[in-house]
Amino acid sequence: MQTFSGVGVAPGRVLGPVRQMPKPVQEPRENVNIPADVTAESQGQRIKDAAKAVQAELRARAATASGEGKEVLEATALMAADPMLVKSAIRLLSPEAPGGARTAERAIWEAAATVADSLKALGGYMAERVADVLDVRARIVSELRGLPAPGIPASDVPFILAAEDLAPADTATLDPAKVIALITSSGGPQSHTAILARALGLPAIVAAPGVDEIGDGTEVYLDGAAGTIMVDPGEELRLAAKAWATQASTVAAFSGSNVMADGFRVPLLANVGTGADAVKAADAGAEGVGLLRTEFCFLDRDDEPTVEEQIAAYGAVFAAFPGKKVVVRTLDAGADKPLPFLTNADEPNPALGVRGYRTDLTSPGVLERQLAAIAAAEAANQAEVWVMAPMISTAEEAAHFATLCSAAGLKTPGVMVEVPSAALTAASVLREVSFASLGTNDLTQYAMAADRQLGPLATLNDPWQPAVLQLVKLTADGAAAASSGGNLRPVGVCGEAAADPALAVVLVGLGVATLSMSARALAAVSAVLATVTVAQAQQLATTALSAPSASAARQAVRAQLPILDELGL
Repeated sequence: MQTFSGVGVAPGRVLGPVRQMPKPVQEPRENVNIPADVTAESQGQRIKDAAKAVQAELRARAATASGEGKEVLEATALMAADPMLVKSAIRLLSPEAPGGARTAERAIWEAAATVADSLKALGGYMAERVADVLDVRARIVSELRGLPAPGIPASDVPFILAAEDLAPADTATLDPAKVIALITSSGGPQSHTAILARALGLPAIVAAPGVDEIGDGTEVYLDGAAGTIMVDPGEELRLAAKAWATQASTVAAFSGSNVMADGFRVPLLANVGTGADAVKAADAGAEGVGLLRTEFCFLDRDDEPTVEEQIAAYGAVFAAFPGKKVVVRTLDAGADKPLPFLTNADEPNPALGVRGYRTDLTSPGVLERQLAAIAAAEAANQAEVWVMAPMISTAEEAAHFATLCSAAGLKTPGVMVEVPSAALTAASVLREVSFASLGTNDLTQYAMAADRQLGPLATLNDPWQPAVLQLVKLTADGAAAASSGGNLRPVGVCGEAAADPALAVVLVGLGVATLSMSARALAAVSAVLATVTVAQAQQLATTALSAPSASAARQAVRAQLPILDELGL
C-alpha cells in the first residue's frame, strides 16, 4: 500500500477518490508572427479589458464569500488590476521592446513572471504573493483566449482534491459538500490553503511530496491529524473512516460556556472578519470575539475608508455580541497585505518592515482615525470592546498605543505578541496595557526564522515547537508579574494554534486565559478541554516544553489524551 507523508493541518479520517486540479494554463508561444493589422494599441486594450474582467469575476465571488475567503478573493482581485503588471505587459507589445513585439497573451505571461521573480527575491511575506500573481496570470491568459478560468474540477461525487498547491482564489470558494479533503505536495501549515481548510472544517494535509501525481479516481485514505495518505486502502482503513464519520457526528455542539473537568472556565472566542462572520460565530455559541480582523474594511480600495464606513463595519460585528467581549485588532497592513495608500511595496524585506502598528510611524493619522471609529461603534452598541495593536515590539510602543486608545475614549488597550522581543519582555510590555493576545502564526515564523508558506520548512513552522511554547510561557509569566492590585493582565491566543484541541490543552497549562479560533473548531476544542483539569493541563504543558522537537511534543501530549482518538481528532 503506497503511503505519502506530509504535515497534517486539519484533522479528520476520510476515504474517497482523488481528483487532481487541472494542469496549469499552457504557456503562450514565443515569436508568434503578429498580423500587420493588429496594433499594439488594440492588444493593449485587450489586456486591460481582460484584467478588468478577471477582477470583476473575483470581486463577484468575493461578494458571496465571507471571512478569510472574502479577504483572499478581494486581495487577489486587487492583484488582477495591478497597474504595474498591466503596464509592464503593455510595454512588451511594442516592436521596440527587447526581443520585439509580443502577443497580448505572451506579454502578460512574461510581465507576470518578472513580477513573481521580484517578489520571490524579496522573500518573506512578499514571496507569499507569488502564488497570487501566477494565479492572476493564468486567469488573464484564459480570458484572452476565451477559455474558462482555471478552477476546482467538477464532479458528480464527493472527492479529495489534490494539487501541487491551491490558488487562494480557488481555495476560498471550495464547496465542502463536494470537496471532502485537501492534499497538496507543497505549501506550509500557515499557507492560505491550510488556514482556509481549517475554516471550512476540511481534513487537510500539505507538504506531502508526490500527491499531485496520484491518478484521478484513485481511492485514498487520509488521516489529517497524522499527516498520512494511503493509496488503495484495505478494509481496516475503510472501517476507520466510517468510525471517524460516526465519531465526528457525535461531537456535541458547543454549549456557549467552556468548562474544564475541575470547573475552571476558559472562554472560547471566535476569529471573525465581518458582521456576517460574527453572526455565524454567535450562532455557533462563541463566548465573544477574540480577533476581529479589521483589514476587510480596507482591502480592495485605493484610499482609506472614511470613519463613517468603518463605524458601520465594526458596528455590524459588535451588534452580534451584546454584553460580550469583542477584541479588535487594529489594521495589520503591510507584508502580505499591502495597501496603496499606506504601505511601501519597495521594502527590501517586508516581513521585517513597516507593518501593523509600525505604519503609524510613516502614515500618522490612519490609526487615530481607526480608533475613533472603533470608539464610535462601541458607543452605539452594547459589546465590551477591547483593542489591540499588531506587531508591538517594545514597552515604549505599547505605552504609545495605550495613550492613543485613551485619547479616543477606548478603555481596554492591549497588544499582539507576535514578535519574540514582546514575549521576552512581556512583564514590561504588559505593565503599559491591559491584556495581550498571542498571534502564534507570526510568533512561530519569527521565532524559528522560517517562512510560514514554505513547504520544505513546514516542520520548523509548527506551533508545537518547544521554543515557541517557551515564548508562550514567558508571555503568561510576564503577564502574571505585571498584574498587581487585582489588575490582571490576561493572555489569550488568537492564532491558529488555538484551534488544535491537543495544543489548546497545552496552552491552558502554560497560563493562557482565553482561546480564539474559527467557529467550526469551538465544539471539538471544548469537548477535549472538558476531559482534563487545570493540573493535568499543566503537566501536559511541562511534557511539551521538555520535548526535543515539535513532533515529539505533539506525540507525547496526544498519547495522554485518549479523547482525541475517540473523537477522531
